[in-house]
Amino acid sequence: MTQNTPLSARLPRLSLHPGDVTQRVLSAAQLRARGVSAAQTSAQCLPGGPWQPLLPGVYLLHPGPPTGQERLHGALLYAGRPPVSARRSATGTSDAGYGEAMVTGVAALALHGFASVAELGALHRIDVLVPRTRRLRSTRFVEVLRTASMPGPVRVGEVPVAPVERALADAVAATADAADVRRLLTEAVRDGHCEPAAVVSELSEAKLLGRPAVVNAVDALLAEGRAVAEARLYAMVREHGLPDPVWNVELRLPGGPDLGGIDAYWPDHAVAVELDSRAPRHAVHGRRSGRGKEDPQWSAYAAKREHLERLGITVVHLTPRKLREALDQQATVVRTALMAAADREPAAYVMVLPR
Repeated sequence: MTQNTPLSARLPRLSLHPGDVTQRVLSAAQLRARGVSAAQTSAQCLPGGPWQPLLPGVYLLHPGPPTGQERLHGALLYAGRPPVSARRSATGTSDAGYGEAMVTGVAALALHGFASVAELGALHRIDVLVPRTRRLRSTRFVEVLRTASMPGPVRVGEVPVAPVERALADAVAATADAADVRRLLTEAVRDGHCEPAAVVSELSEAKLLGRPAVVNAVDALLAEGRAVAEARLYAMVREHGLPDPVWNVELRLPGGPDLGGIDAYWPDHAVAVELDSRAPRHAVHGRRSGRGKEDPQWSAYAAKREHLERLGITVVHLTPRKLREALDQQATVVRTALMAAADREPAAYVMVLPR
């Protein structure tokens, strides 16, 4: 082989599989690990050459425009490259080369299957989450978000993605339009991606609850979460052959005070089901309860439950998460409470009124 031999013929043989994005986009470290020098890489990226730089230190091994998946893989390679001090020992062959980096924001929601966001290939920006100790700059289509609290990633295929709640918070932080924020939060709950309490907690942690675009959206989120949980409760009764209760009623002692609202009540069994769809302990509009102080909502709920149980009424406490993740188990809990009614002392008479 002589100096006149074309550079492409002198390159080490690379396994370029058209269907494998990890072979079409490689970092400088990964190319070095495959025997391609920096000079060879630069020569391949000359105008009219077969390769092109995609991001600093990341190369696209074909001349056409990058696909959405190639941009995503490139963003993770850029954000996940080791610090300068560690690059000499990094081979780039042990894994995908992503390090601790993970996709977040709108790009993560697209990977999670949100219908209200654009497809990956149409996104102008890809948010990537990295530890706060990294000193990476945002560049081109990559927005680097540094954080002191890295969540555990969820794998979508081979791609590390922030959990839905964190991805939502990062997307909301970059969105000023109230309608867009409301649409994202509502879809998250309506389509079963996550529970309202987890979303509100994450928004609170990110100090976003006070934003005007978020306040009304959170109210809509909680209302949507309530409606979804009620639908699951109806389905549980119907699909598991439980006796029909009276739905959404107020209980009251004859001539006495109200005992509070109940989501489902079986008068002949004195069994009540109450959905706990409260907002989390962080106040919805950004005001936290002081450390060690009682949550007023929880205190009122506990007092109501204790009062009903003193009257001989069994109260079954269900959460939206339990109904989503373990519907069969919750149906068994309710059925057991109904069956146990025959062995209990008769409950006090209470009036059942529509709520």
